[in-house]
Amino acid sequence: MTTTTAPPSAFTPQRFFRSVALAEAVTWTLLIAAMIAKYGFEAGDLPVRVAGGLHGFVFIVYAFTALVTGLNQRWAARVTAGAVATAVVPWATIPFDRWAHRTGRLEGPWRTQATADPRDGTVVDRALRWLLTHPVLFVVGFVVTCVVVMSVLLMLGPPTEWGSRATQA
Repeated sequence: MTTTTAPPSAFTPQRFFRSVALAEAVTWTLLIAAMIAKYGFEAGDLPVRVAGGLHGFVFIVYAFTALVTGLNQRWAARVTAGAVATAVVPWATIPFDRWAHRTGRLEGPWRTQATADPRDGTVVDRALRWLLTHPVLFVVGFVVTCVVVMSVLLMLGPPTEWGSRATQA
């Protein structure tokens, strides 16, 4: 009787993080190009609406990707917060990704098994491990969470208007 083991997942934390970090930088490029088209060539609002919406969604995906990757890789909270903050500055996700790769912060597989590490007993780590062992539920939950956050932010409108509606009513 022979036993086989499943091949390691090709979709590692490193590949996940790097893919979304690159997508975030690309959508920054699209948004800036759309703004140049709007203001430099009088192309109207459509390019900015499309690129802005796409960039906004990918920004949210990147923030949740940084959170999930940071939890899995056991980054310090400041490193995870720094990863999220890089999405605010155009193209800053790329140098952060390179730094995280260079310092070994993206190495290793998804943590699907508990270890002797005391952090494995926390509710967050147990929930993450459960989600990672149920990839369909993880992906559906991840996408639904991003869509819900995007929808709420769209309903709230631009951050510069938050709170101003209450004063107008």
